[in-house]
Parts: sequence; C-alpha cells; structure tokens
Amino acid sequence: MRALVLDDFWSLTVGQRPDPVPGPGEVVLRIAATGICGSDLHGFTGDSGRRVPGQVMGHETAGTVEAVGVGVDLAPGTPATAYPVLACGECAACRAGRSQICARRTVIGVDPSRSAAFADRLLLPAANVVALPAGMPLPHGALVEPLSVGYHAARRGEIGTADRVLILGGGPIGQAVALAAKRLGADEIVVTEPDPGRRSLVEALGVSTVEPGGALGALSAPASVAVDAVGIDATIAEALAATDAGARIVLVGMGAPRLDLAAYPVSTGERSLIGSFCYTAEEFAATAAWAGTVPELLAPLISAQVPLAEAPDAFTRLARDGSTASKILVRFDEEG
Repeated sequence: MRALVLDDFWSLTVGQRPDPVPGPGEVVLRIAATGICGSDLHGFTGDSGRRVPGQVMGHETAGTVEAVGVGVDLAPGTPATAYPVLACGECAACRAGRSQICARRTVIGVDPSRSAAFADRLLLPAANVVALPAGMPLPHGALVEPLSVGYHAARRGEIGTADRVLILGGGPIGQAVALAAKRLGADEIVVTEPDPGRRSLVEALGVSTVEPGGALGALSAPASVAVDAVGIDATIAEALAATDAGARIVLVGMGAPRLDLAAYPVSTGERSLIGSFCYTAEEFAATAAWAGTVPELLAPLISAQVPLAEAPDAFTRLARDGSTASKILVRFDEEG
C-alpha cells in the first residue's frame, strides 16, 4: 500500500508499506481521506518531540471497512472513522469510560510502532471502528476527531443554555468548540481570533467574533465559561480578565508547554481552571452521529483537499507559512 512516510523532520515521501492483514477482532479500513492536524505539523517539523523518522502519522480519518478478522461483525463497505485512543480497558480510568487518560494508552498516529492513517489502509481493533451515518459525505468523517476534541472541551466546561461562552482562538479546535457550545444549547458565544478569514468562517457558523483583546464587553456580561483553544500567555490572561467570578476556564490549546498564570484572579475569584485532552469513546461516537446531520455546517470547515502525491508539499507549505486555513484533507481515493 502507499503511505506518507516521515523520512526525517521536514521530509515526507510517498513510499510503499506492506498491506495489513486483520487478525481476530481486527479491521482494515480502506482510507478515503485523512486530515492534517496541528500535531502532525509539529511532528513533521520535530517541534513536538512526539513523532520519529520512519513513522506513518495521521489520526483524523475516514474510509470504508475493507476486511475483518474472525469475530468481527462489520460488513465490508461500511463507511467508518477511527477512534484513535488505544487503552488498556482495565484500569480505573477505562472502567469509568475515560480511556483518554488511561496511563497505558497509546494513540494511533502518535505511536511510531503502528502505521497510521496517512496510508491507503489502516489496521485497528474492531472496538475502535466507529460507523458513519448513512449518506454522510465520506470526507466529513475525517472531521469527527477534531470536532470531538471541541465537544469534550465544551463538556469539560459544563456549557449549558444559561452560559455566556468565550472561546479564545478561531482555528479548527476553536471552531469545533463553537459548534459544540451551540450543540449544547448556548445562545451567547463569542470567539476571539486575529485572522479575518478565520473570523469570517466562524461567523458563517453563526457565532460572533472579535479581535484578541476585545473579549471584555463582547458579551452581555463577563463570560461564565471560557475555553482557551490556543494555550499561550496572552490567551489565558484574556480568559481570566474577561470571565466572571466563579467562571470555568477550560484549557484545551497547547500552544506553549508552560504558561505564566496570574494566580490571584483564580483564587480570589474562585475560578476553576480545567484541563481538556482528547475525548471519551462515547463523545467520539456521539459526535460522529451528530456530524452526519449537519453537512451544511461541516462543508466550510474543509479548506482544501489534496491527492496523496501533493501531501508533502502541503505539509511544507503549512509549516513554513503558518497558514490560517481550517482543515486540509489528504485524499487517498483520488489521484492528481
């Protein structure tokens, strides 16, 4: 099969890897499209320290069931996406339905020992295959993973109908949080974003935007929930400044490994600082089902689709130019 191989940092090539064969309880997906995630870009440049040369990355994906192993009740041709968290299934976190914080978890696309979704085929346990709704455009299935990140962050913030929601950052995760906040019933939502193109996209989703620094006063009152989808000193500072006492502040962006945090607004205002990472299996499946009902919302989230042959150039361009595009998909079912 063809695979997009990280030969070295800043160097991707299209190579050949053996076709996977499913064992008992396993499934092979024939990949149609895989999204380029910010974490893939940081792996490509070597900045994250979480990818290694020789690896096949990719975890935002969709395709169809091509082959199944013994004991798997999935029909070939079923459209599906992949829940990329592989957990032990036995620890307290797994028993509580929180496999994303399992101490023994690995993640498809991060674990270098497993060929991941930037390839024609992906081998994974049947339990990690999530069927997509009938009639859903297959490329939209590659959006389920980032949409699930946003949904989990919104749920971590316990967003509800009475909340005034501030989202810091209008990139793909900020967009996903905005959609999740609407999904959870919030009527008053504002996103801060410096790029005019991204602001236009967010506004097309039915959500108001302001430039960074303009959050205070953009809502009818200070925010009751803030979700930082950037994760740098400036955004966490604005989240603290623009929220009411007792607010929940969710940190899902990881723009910097360390933050300079003003402690007094946290303690004296009794604000809660909540970490958010990944998603539960239940949230992922629920998001896949929801995504099949809103094709008109999801279509604008895809900025471009490129064939596999053009993927190395797409990675290089995104990493060098700091593109503010939303989601770029690599297509494995198209040539060009």
